[in-house]
Amino acid sequence: MDTSSIFTVKKVQKRTTEAQAADRLRDAILSGDIPLGARLTEIQMAEQVGVSRGTIRTAFHQLVQEGLLVQVPYTGWTVMTLSAHDAWELYTLRASLEALASRLVAQRVRNEPTADGPSTAITSAFARLKAACSKGNKRVIAQEDMNLHKAIVTLSNHRRLIEQYSLIEHQVRIYIQSSDALVLDPDEIVGQHDPIVRALLQGEEDAAVAFAARHNELEGAILVEHLQKLDQA
Repeated sequence: MDTSSIFTVKKVQKRTTEAQAADRLRDAILSGDIPLGARLTEIQMAEQVGVSRGTIRTAFHQLVQEGLLVQVPYTGWTVMTLSAHDAWELYTLRASLEALASRLVAQRVRNEPTADGPSTAITSAFARLKAACSKGNKRVIAQEDMNLHKAIVTLSNHRRLIEQYSLIEHQVRIYIQSSDALVLDPDEIVGQHDPIVRALLQGEEDAAVAFAARHNELEGAILVEHLQKLDQA
């Protein structure tokens, strides 16, 4: 066999129309083009996306599973909102999941001190967050913030943990966007994550767990208080 003709090329991803429609709607919600709390109808979105009502209905059900849409009986479909209680649930759940991920990743760093080990991926993800903060684009900052946290979870190599995190991933993205929007100086966001990254890169399990939990609890409490004030107003 002539191996000179074999190249590394990604295979074509076959995706159903329903999956593509869900992608379009998800991207619009996460980017803010469809605002939180917006009411959606099958007819309206089928026309805008250019698919059938049945396709949109399937896409809507997918987004309900992801927590981005809420189906209201006899009323229709509404984009999720972020209440103070929602934020509390998300940050307390994240604190548990990400603390476990941090412990496992710190163990891997200590046991796999190689160029292709987890340290490289963590360093790269943190560098992208710092670059985004230096440019000041809030949407990109929130995206890279989420990407860093997701990278840590993924690097845990804990399949069930990764699956559980994926169930709330898109809700967490909206949570992070809302939380980061309250930070006036983007350098503060770098400072929030620096202790976590340092502990991970040094393979210090207890410190990584403590810093990950502390980050979620401190920033989560700030967002909850902000949302409570909005509710009262």
